[in-house]
Amino acid sequence: MSETKLDTELRTEFGKGYARRARAAGKIPAVIYGHGAEPVHVNLPGRETTLAVRTPNALLNLVIDGAEHLTIVKDIQRDPIKQIIEHIDLLTVKKGEKVAVDVPVHVTGEAAPGVVANQEATTVSVEAEATHVPNAIEFDIEGREAGAHVHASDLVLPKGSVLLSDPETLVVNLSEATVVETEDEAAAEEAAPEAE
Repeated sequence: MSETKLDTELRTEFGKGYARRARAAGKIPAVIYGHGAEPVHVNLPGRETTLAVRTPNALLNLVIDGAEHLTIVKDIQRDPIKQIIEHIDLLTVKKGEKVAVDVPVHVTGEAAPGVVANQEATTVSVEAEATHVPNAIEFDIEGREAGAHVHASDLVLPKGSVLLSDPETLVVNLSEATVVETEDEAAAEEAAPEAE
């Protein structure tokens, strides 16, 4: 996983009014915590940060007063309507340190004809080295038949990652497609015997 370097400024003012002004100035308020240190409040550059955090569990190298702080995104608060980022929680990490993260599961391929794949879990929890957190875990369902189940234990994790989710967690359930008759089709079938 590549890290994004961002020039960051310390935040000394707090409250909703200040946060609103910071966002209006193109900045994103954030807090850095972890390793037993006092939380550090910062403003991140809006555009660069928004692009960087499109990747799940983004690794951000923040430059604060000339010092670098390696962090991983733990939580993003967005405006429910505009979907703009309002605040980010960051966790301090060190190279070689293990972190627990939720990783998206991407289902690829097509199941057998007449089979519907329902994704029951969109993420799984894994422990991985902070600088090698997987962006996603892929699982191919190509040609799988109805009745098949994919559990968390069936996923192939990248080297160095350990599954933290319950291995029995149902990720994908494959079932037969159900045919739903429309009212017009049902009426046509009822009318057919009468026509004979």
